[in-house]
Amino acid sequence: MRTDVAKAGTNKMVSGGPPTSSTPSEPKTLAPTAVGRPAPLPISLARALRPKQWLKNLLVFAAPGAAGVLSQGPVLARSALAFVAFSLVASCLYLVNDVMDAPFDRLHPVKRNRPVAAGTISSRTALVAAAGLLVAGEALGARLGYLFIVVLSAYAVIALAYSLALKRVLVVDIVAVAAGFVLRAVAGGAATGVPNSRWFLLLVSFGAVFVVTGKRYADLHVTRAPAPTDRGAAHYSRSFLRFLALVASAATMASYVLWVFSAHARAYGLLIPLSAVPFALAISRYTFLVEIKQGGAPEDLFTRDRPLLFTMLAWLAVYASGIYLASG
Repeated sequence: MRTDVAKAGTNKMVSGGPPTSSTPSEPKTLAPTAVGRPAPLPISLARALRPKQWLKNLLVFAAPGAAGVLSQGPVLARSALAFVAFSLVASCLYLVNDVMDAPFDRLHPVKRNRPVAAGTISSRTALVAAAGLLVAGEALGARLGYLFIVVLSAYAVIALAYSLALKRVLVVDIVAVAAGFVLRAVAGGAATGVPNSRWFLLLVSFGAVFVVTGKRYADLHVTRAPAPTDRGAAHYSRSFLRFLALVASAATMASYVLWVFSAHARAYGLLIPLSAVPFALAISRYTFLVEIKQGGAPEDLFTRDRPLLFTMLAWLAVYASGIYLASG
């Protein structure tokens, strides 16, 4: 009933008339209006590609980096190619999602500034660019072997299914987004021939659920109440997301400890187990940010929260030193 009231109130506010008895498939929104001087098309299109979110694709370096082979030229080159392929396909999916969500994004306090929602690029231009990005990404991915192209295609299918339907299903939507992080890590191993251990996969899986849940919790703080600003996305209670974030953070830390104290990791020396200290501090910092409702997209947190960035860099330095010093 509360959702129906919110939809009716939104229709009244936008259209200027009384709420109707029927529920429209899309909200009635005002035509986008540019604020100030509109940006040139190339700049708007570059913004629509969301290059900041390409930071997520750095996960393709995780498997070869953890295995200590990233310093090898061919491995680094294949990992870099995997990063570019994932970035192209991811930007394709961002454009498709923006086109489908444009009427709803215009009602969102932040998403209304996206180029498609703001009207600085047309839906047709966005879809044409998306098609080109998909072809380019798949063509690059094909150079990395059959297994990589399967993982890349699976990522594209899941991301598209999320935009079309899965975002409306509670819990499943979190799993779908988290799967994107896991597939990036799996793709890095597929591109370089590095096998992924079960502890590594558990760590990435729980860590992905933790990050996605934190973003969901932050989104609740922005929108405050269910409203037709997200094309029917699933709505959670704050208590549930807080509980899930705490469980996922504990599982992430446990997975990391089991990984770095495994027989294989102990062969690298003392620094690998010691890396659990800065890793735990980073997890604790992120949990704190989620708790005070300052969580959000990980690419934003790492750029604006210096304590989190410092602890992550400290963890990376300790772990990398342990791996690559032991490797000679």
